[in-house]
Amino acid sequence: MNTPDEAERAAGHRIRVDVETAFVAEQSDPVKTRYVFSYTITIRNEGSTPARLLTRHWIITDANGKVREVRGDGVLGEQPYLKPGQGFRYSSAAMIETPVGVMQGSYQMIAEDGHSFDAPIAPFRLAMPGVLH
Repeated sequence: MNTPDEAERAAGHRIRVDVETAFVAEQSDPVKTRYVFSYTITIRNEGSTPARLLTRHWIITDANGKVREVRGDGVLGEQPYLKPGQGFRYSSAAMIETPVGVMQGSYQMIAEDGHSFDAPIAPFRLAMPGVLH
């Protein structure tokens, strides 16, 4: 059970992550089992405490069950600082060996009050058009 301080801190540290994906046909080559997907991420601070994104952790899984983990500092070379109500949007890409896959992960954040926390990124699908019904 959370103490009042923990509950208050959790309410202050709320980061929302929304994702849009697209298949990138011109960079993909099914013959060479190369499927490229772009994704656009919108990160929004819905809490009451400013926070900075320090690092990212991605888990990328293709339809064959092959898992690749990616860790790194910031996003696109930046470590965005988000005040309450502020957002940050960026686009990137991932390549997998099958026409369908899943990505998920988290951003490691530090709040202005000094507390570190993870902002989860819910699983989202990478799918070539027409593959799934």
